Amino acid sequence: MQVTIDKRALRAQIRAKRDRFFATSSTPIEPPTALLALLKPGLCVTSYIPVGSEADPHHLAAAARAACCRLALPHVTTREVPMRFLGWDEHAALVEGRYGLSQPPSDAPEVKPDIILTPMLAFDAKLDRLGQGAGYYDRAFATFPDAWRIGVAWSVQQVESLPTEAWDMPLHAVITECGWIPRP
Repeated sequence: MQVTIDKRALRAQIRAKRDRFFATSSTPIEPPTALLALLKPGLCVTSYIPVGSEADPHHLAAAARAACCRLALPHVTTREVPMRFLGWDEHAALVEGRYGLSQPPSDAPEVKPDIILTPMLAFDAKLDRLGQGAGYYDRAFATFPDAWRIGVAWSVQQVESLPTEAWDMPLHAVITECGWIPRP
């Protein structure tokens, strides 16, 4: 007998757990040695500006910048249009995008990522991820299959198991405040 998991209920449950953790923890997510070993001059690393209680990749982006990597942020317009990754200079002004995202203006240069730092709601031991449900990162992973998919999350976002769809691509690793979790 196959058990059906209500993704909407799971998202609400994990979001509440993440919110509680975020409200009581001030532990930053630091770049682990395994990430630093991946960073090479000229690589393009996409990061994101956290919304609400999302894990903050600021220190990871700073490590990429220190390694002379180019940085980019996601740019979202509508649900039907795939997310693009646009070049980002930390001193450039960002604009407000859909879902409360802070993103580069639409005329910033589009880039091809080598490493995609990915926000999420949940992950499991197989490094499957549960996102917000709009499929933006799933489509980006399919568009850039050779890019390293690295989730950024709080340790409390790990669950025993997640339902997956045919189009889901597991992450290569997850970084939490506790460190680097590689794909088994």
